Amino acid sequence: MNLAVVAGGDSGEYEVSIRSAAVVMKYLDSNKYNAVLIHLRGSRWTYKNERSEECNVDKDDFSVVINQQKIRFECVFIIIHGTPGEDGKLQGYFDMLKIPYTTCGSITSALTFNKSYCNGVVKSLGVTTSASVHLFKGKPYDPADILKITGLPCFVKPNCGGSSVGMTKVKAVNDLIPAIMTAFDEDHEVLVESFFKGREITCGVFTNGGTVEALPILEVVSKKEFFDFEAKYNPVLADELLPAPIPFDVWQDCQETSVKLYNQLGCAGVVRFDYLFNNNTLNFLEVNTVPGLSEQSIVPKMARYAGYTLTEFYDILIQDTISRQ
Repeated sequence: MNLAVVAGGDSGEYEVSIRSAAVVMKYLDSNKYNAVLIHLRGSRWTYKNERSEECNVDKDDFSVVINQQKIRFECVFIIIHGTPGEDGKLQGYFDMLKIPYTTCGSITSALTFNKSYCNGVVKSLGVTTSASVHLFKGKPYDPADILKITGLPCFVKPNCGGSSVGMTKVKAVNDLIPAIMTAFDEDHEVLVESFFKGREITCGVFTNGGTVEALPILEVVSKKEFFDFEAKYNPVLADELLPAPIPFDVWQDCQETSVKLYNQLGCAGVVRFDYLFNNNTLNFLEVNTVPGLSEQSIVPKMARYAGYTLTEFYDILIQDTISRQ
């Protein structure tokens, strides 16, 4: 099968995507897949030919030429975090070309990438979310009105972004506006969210042979103020406990809630749901529809703990993609 592995993108998670794609390429079954790594950065879409020369992808039909043969792809493995691989843009492009891909569809990707809109849908499904205020660049806002809703401390983050890039924990009134400006440097929309004190847990969900399956739950214990970009990619700054040392009822609730959201949001491929929990409540944080797949990423760790090799796991994702057509 001719398979395109698409990496890069235009967000602050560019390097994470490149690392994830390298791992996917490493573990794909070469007896099953003729995989070509496609690099996207802005309008420049490139691949390397048989002489390792960088060439442009033909965007009219998403094809490449290798050994003087035109190759069109039967499936695309999207491993771009952020835009355009996680926000529905690439998905819409592949939909028009009728090329199947390993992620959620364009509408689900667009919805879940927008944290504020996603929270609204998740809350309507009976899952607890933090109180929040959605801001738009160029539109007026009143810090006092924001804090009436969120209180202090609160988190300020880009509304459409990942890996905690541009995110700030605000403890004092005077720090709110600088934090909002920092988030606006990353995005045209900002989410200000009330602080929920609890332990952070995460659950991966994917479809295996037509059955939705929840992966083992992992707990994140950050050694910093919160699980920021540095802590996520520096193993010294956070402990990842797998399996999560949490009560059985919380484990069960987390897996059941994640499967419910996966189905109700119309997810596909592998998705990771993040939560905070305390003694009484499981509080939804966000959903990652293109989670990291590098050796150090959370989902591969979950998959290996569940008994899958990465070759098996990536094969399951591709085969599920093809079966949905």
